[in-house]
Amino acid sequence: MALEPTTRLMFDLESTVEENLNRHLVAAKEWMPHEYVPWSEGRNFADLGGEAWDPEQSKVSPIARTSLEVNLLTEDNLPSYHREIERAFGRDGAWGTWVHRWTAEEGRHGIAIRDYLLVTRAVDPVELERARMQVMQTGYDSGDKPLLHVMAYVSFQELATRLSHRNTGRYTEDPFCEKLLARVATDENLHMVFYRNLVTASLQLQPDEMMRAITDEVVGFAMPGHIIPSFVRKAALIAKAGIYDLRIHHDDVIWPLLRHWKVFELEGLGEVGETARDELAKFLENLDAQATRFEDRRATMLEREAARRS
Repeated sequence: MALEPTTRLMFDLESTVEENLNRHLVAAKEWMPHEYVPWSEGRNFADLGGEAWDPEQSKVSPIARTSLEVNLLTEDNLPSYHREIERAFGRDGAWGTWVHRWTAEEGRHGIAIRDYLLVTRAVDPVELERARMQVMQTGYDSGDKPLLHVMAYVSFQELATRLSHRNTGRYTEDPFCEKLLARVATDENLHMVFYRNLVTASLQLQPDEMMRAITDEVVGFAMPGHIIPSFVRKAALIAKAGIYDLRIHHDDVIWPLLRHWKVFELEGLGEVGETARDELAKFLENLDAQATRFEDRRATMLEREAARRS
């Protein structure tokens, strides 16, 4: 009896998953969230006889607060992400072991970032909690993406998240925050490498289908935090600050992975793969032009703001 195509693919990739799981377990360094939080800065809030939050208590700028909130609210939706990745990867064998290891590592991110934000009073805790409730009740739905699409998406998403955390930490100009988010970014990079390697193997097993999935996920890419309240406005502020923008997405997220996979050097593709690759090339050309236009508009805007201030 022939195996269903996805089951066949998972069987063929099992050894690759196991190899990369073992590589990850060796490379991943144990770290403790509580060691990254400056607990001595903490104090009671109003209901316990302390002080209610006030923006003046925050050491970071309003844009840094926005980026920190978006990053944490994205991490908060882990139960939904776990459901989605378990649906795609299953619970059995190396696939299932990876799913639970990944979830456990991701869980530390939200814990540590929230503790830092509340202890340092970097953000409004009431607004943060209300947003958390809204985001988690909305949940994240991938639309039951096929396995190859899931692998392509999470490769790009993990790298994008790594850069978002790393750049946010630097932007805060708070050494505690920068150290914490650099640690989180290291985890995200290791996760990206795991998924990236699965895509590499899949390009050998099913090149046309994998190329189609890569193109679909590049063209339709959206960060998992897009369900956050006022996400478009917040993303615009983050882009204006240069924390994460179209140029970073094009140059530092999409292209490094495409080069690693040698997408434009692959030979032997069929009609499906060649068509997908042509679509990808055209999309990247347009995205590069959009990124350039955005950079030009931002430079003009910043010059005008500087002139007004002077």
